[in-house]
Amino acid sequence: MVFSSLTFLLYFLPLFFLMYYLSPKRFRNAVLLVWSVAFYAWGAPKFVFILLLSTIVDFYLVGWMHRTVGVGKKKGLLALSICLNLGLLAYFKYANFFVENVQGLVGEFQWKEVILPIGISFYTFQTLTYSIDVFRGKSKPLRNVWDYLVYILMFPQLIAGPIVRFNRIAKELVQRDDKIEQRIQGAHRFLIGLAKKVLIANPLGAYVDFRLGEPIGWMSTPDAWLVMLCYTFQIFFDFSGYSDMAIGLGKMMGFTFPENFNRPYRSRSITEFWRRWHITLGEWMRDYLYIPLGGNRVSSNTRLYFNLVLVFFLSGLWHGASWNFVLWGLFHGTFLILDRLFLLRWLKRIPRLVAIVLTFFITIHGWVIFRIESFQDAMAVYGKMYAFEGGFRDVLLRREMLFAMLVAIVISFIPKMDWTQERWGSGKYIRFTIASILLGILSISFITSSDFNPFIYFRF
Repeated sequence: MVFSSLTFLLYFLPLFFLMYYLSPKRFRNAVLLVWSVAFYAWGAPKFVFILLLSTIVDFYLVGWMHRTVGVGKKKGLLALSICLNLGLLAYFKYANFFVENVQGLVGEFQWKEVILPIGISFYTFQTLTYSIDVFRGKSKPLRNVWDYLVYILMFPQLIAGPIVRFNRIAKELVQRDDKIEQRIQGAHRFLIGLAKKVLIANPLGAYVDFRLGEPIGWMSTPDAWLVMLCYTFQIFFDFSGYSDMAIGLGKMMGFTFPENFNRPYRSRSITEFWRRWHITLGEWMRDYLYIPLGGNRVSSNTRLYFNLVLVFFLSGLWHGASWNFVLWGLFHGTFLILDRLFLLRWLKRIPRLVAIVLTFFITIHGWVIFRIESFQDAMAVYGKMYAFEGGFRDVLLRREMLFAMLVAIVISFIPKMDWTQERWGSGKYIRFTIASILLGILSISFITSSDFNPFIYFRF
């Protein structure tokens, strides 16, 4: 069940909030947990019990670690918790990838393909933050397992983030406020995200899938650039729209989820891009991997560059069990190294607009590898982009795509064009509410008239 489905919007969400708001505050975590389990079971009924069991085991394991006195024993229990969570991720997400590569070396052998549970990567990162933060003394463990299950399994952020660290909402899990103003602001944020997903990402994605479903040899150079430009905006508005919806839902319940995007295509460098794109993932990799490896405080540039490459290698692999994701991670890791060597200094000397265009140009090339899993097909698209042949094919017939593209460009690049900021008061309260309602009606109408409604990051 995706947030932009009619089932979720017209049935699940109204019934959930009706029960949630009518329940006494002391029972609201229970309501949220039951509905979150139902939400996950709707999409992955075979895995919900594995998820529940592993979460409960991890809760008691971390509690045991917290009560243990010896440092060595604490580290051992932490290692056990990490192995439990990473083991689940390794098996469900990477077993098929490992077997496929082994079969490529030694030949075919019998293997039953493992089905990937939805949201396993985000689930793993949140369980790891809990155990590591408790070990580091940044947070005390929760007193009961039910609150922990709510933290891990709450449906707004379970499937595709943002990655919510335990210490950021530890207090809210036990006691939170949900005033009417917060509920309205949360609904506004949710509807903005829904519109970004349905009215912008979907028309662009439909065009991308249609074009890449054809033989690449038929593409002209303008077609290749247009397809990748569409995908560049599709993935941003798809994922940021989902994050907006998750943040809005959390706010309606009294939770404060972290921001996940900050207009990344206005970045002047790839380094800045990663401070603006999927912010919670970047911060997680920095605090739980890059800094423990030594971060910037290492004895040599060689070690520094190794740390950067390793972090982005793992970041690419986290996105998917495929070599194209690894290459995408290494692509960005390479540019981060180039930034430190000379690019940042050079980009600061040129006009801001030129730096933004160059960074956006680099980002588009990275999305080619991300979107197209076949290395040969990706190279073919690169070849088409620089073949300088042909013209556009029937693009003018796709008015919804062109309109979505225009809106995407305006929102992504024009200064002071951020509709997600909750600037209430001075008459804006009513205007934002009316605009949100209209966007909601328009989005539902669009969903009703279209059968194209995927979420890109559900498979991660």
